[in-house]
Amino acid sequence: MGLGRSLCETRGLLLLFPWNPPVTLSSPPPIGVVGLGLLGSALCERLLDAGRPVRCWNRTRDKAEPLLERGAVWSNNPLAECDEVVVCLYTSDVVRETFEAMAEGVHAGQLIVDATTGGVEDARRIGGWLAERGAAYLETPIAASSEQTRRGEAVAFVGGPHRDFDCAAPLLADLVAQAHYVGEWGAAASFKLVNNLILGLNRAALAEGLALAERLGLDLAQTLAVLRQSNSYSGVMDTKGDKMAARDYATQAKLTQHAKDVRIFVAEARRRELELPMSATHLALLEAGEHAGLADADNCAIFEVISRGMKP
Repeated sequence: MGLGRSLCETRGLLLLFPWNPPVTLSSPPPIGVVGLGLLGSALCERLLDAGRPVRCWNRTRDKAEPLLERGAVWSNNPLAECDEVVVCLYTSDVVRETFEAMAEGVHAGQLIVDATTGGVEDARRIGGWLAERGAAYLETPIAASSEQTRRGEAVAFVGGPHRDFDCAAPLLADLVAQAHYVGEWGAAASFKLVNNLILGLNRAALAEGLALAERLGLDLAQTLAVLRQSNSYSGVMDTKGDKMAARDYATQAKLTQHAKDVRIFVAEARRRELELPMSATHLALLEAGEHAGLADADNCAIFEVISRGMKP
């Protein structure tokens, strides 16, 4: 790991030599953002709110338009223009394909923060590929919805060389409320998969409970108000309960994206000879939602799947 110098090391090295020209105050260097889906756009907004110049890219440019109106600048290759780049794409396969397409922009001393949710080995392969080119890589999956991230409430799990985590502290502080260093490449992916397993099952359990409450003739708003004071309380009641009760499936995090995550951690478990029976059932429900046209709805639409008895 870390075959090239980190951005911190490179900058520190420059300061050691007296023949460097004097530093003059100027605008901060731009931050690259690659991927402008729900979460990527929220991260980009966080940077703009912090006064950071942003160079952004997305596979389809139309998603960039609201951010360009706010002051972001389009770039065909943010890796070539920026020493610090935030990446947030659908899968690790897409990350690899994008890096390969932009490979000429990867350079020594660069710091890449990757918020994509992927597998354990994916992080190690991507980190190694970038290290061979002198760039530092931090896998940084986010534990929050796009709306929570936009409000500055997100938590990040960070994996990679600790010196690069230290270097990334100012950038991470602009992106998330808390950034937890959890180990080398692969550790953050592991944490995110465990987090998403528990979170998803909490959401499914709430959906099933509210579906039963509805069939029993209970008022869902009152039911939620009481349950929030009971021993069945979980944070998902606050983030998704009212949306379920109102059948508000405006997207904060897509149902199909969580199905993708469940497929990843079910596969990771099977590689280690562990079956996840509750997650397998959960995945079947999510796939029923996908087949019923709810793929791009908010993940709280699991309530609709259960309450309407949808089958895969």
